[in-house]
Amino acid sequence: MTVVETPDLSVLVEQYAGDLYKRAFFKVSDSEMAKDLVQDTFMAAAEKISTFKGESTPKTWLFSILNNKIIDYYRAKVVRPYHYNTQSFSNFFTEEGDWRPEKKPGNWNEDEGHLLDDAEFNVTLKMCLDALPAKWSLSIKLKYLMEKESEEICQELGVSTTNFWQIMHRAKLQLRDCLDSNWHRKI
Repeated sequence: MTVVETPDLSVLVEQYAGDLYKRAFFKVSDSEMAKDLVQDTFMAAAEKISTFKGESTPKTWLFSILNNKIIDYYRAKVVRPYHYNTQSFSNFFTEEGDWRPEKKPGNWNEDEGHLLDDAEFNVTLKMCLDALPAKWSLSIKLKYLMEKESEEICQELGVSTTNFWQIMHRAKLQLRDCLDSNWHRKI
């Protein structure tokens, strides 16, 4: 029987914190949350380091802990109540399929410059994205902010392409409504 040397946690932090952060940020698209997840990963590793059996590399072990923390993060977001009606779009459209006058998207001024360069818009966008169901928000972020291909997103989320496009359609409607209500109408 071989004796497994317990890894030095400070060495693990130095070696893998950057890689863990990149993975966490890729998954949650929020710098502060990614840092928190990495910190939680190292806290869990510190608590369980004596049980590390050496059956995998320390890097694999840490990434496994991080992946579990990310899953827990998204589970908590999914449980969070949200105010959108995800089943019906009668609040957006008439029975004939036309926009309801009060829900018709407003015209956004093309001369306002690039919206993502506007700090106020970014705060409102983040608020509106956070208000969406977790899978909807993640779909929008992966498609438009991280510019991933639809097929790759479907694989990552475990949804069919039909389901993905339905999610995107609903998410864009809700996102536009939220932005119109919370940002655009103030201008």
